[in-house]
Amino acid sequence: MKTKWQQEPRPFYRQRWLIIYNALVDPREASEIAKHTGTTVAMVHRVIASYNRLGIAGVETSGKGRRRQYRSWKEEQAFLAPFFSRAERGEIATAKEIKRAFEAQVGHEVHKSTISRLLKRHGWRKPMPRPSHPKESLEAQEQFEKTSLPALQQRSRLAHLRTNAQS
Repeated sequence: MKTKWQQEPRPFYRQRWLIIYNALVDPREASEIAKHTGTTVAMVHRVIASYNRLGIAGVETSGKGRRRQYRSWKEEQAFLAPFFSRAERGEIATAKEIKRAFEAQVGHEVHKSTISRLLKRHGWRKPMPRPSHPKESLEAQEQFEKTSLPALQQRSRLAHLRTNAQS
């Protein structure tokens, strides 16, 4: 048990083995084991119960990760591949279109956040231009840039002179 705990490279499993080791070598209350191992009392109870029920297989479970998923990572990549290739060619693939295709593949409706998370997981992002006001005038902006720069420089010089005069 001790060698299993010390040689485990993954911290999540190492913590579980430490809980089992403490429970077998120095049996005490779950709160004491939790304090010693840096976990919660509920986790101590859960790990010990699963070890008692299933043995080593109870400790070395699949661990953390995506438990509720429609498709595995590879299946998601295969599903998104045609959309990515279309986007590389300059064609537009909308989230609604991807959602419809995903629902056809899964066989039922899914929430729009499911598709948003799917796209985010695979590095898809939505580049958009900065918003512009409907009444904007490019001529007025250029005029402002020409006339405002000298005024700003003048204010900056005056502020600099004031701070130097005070010190």
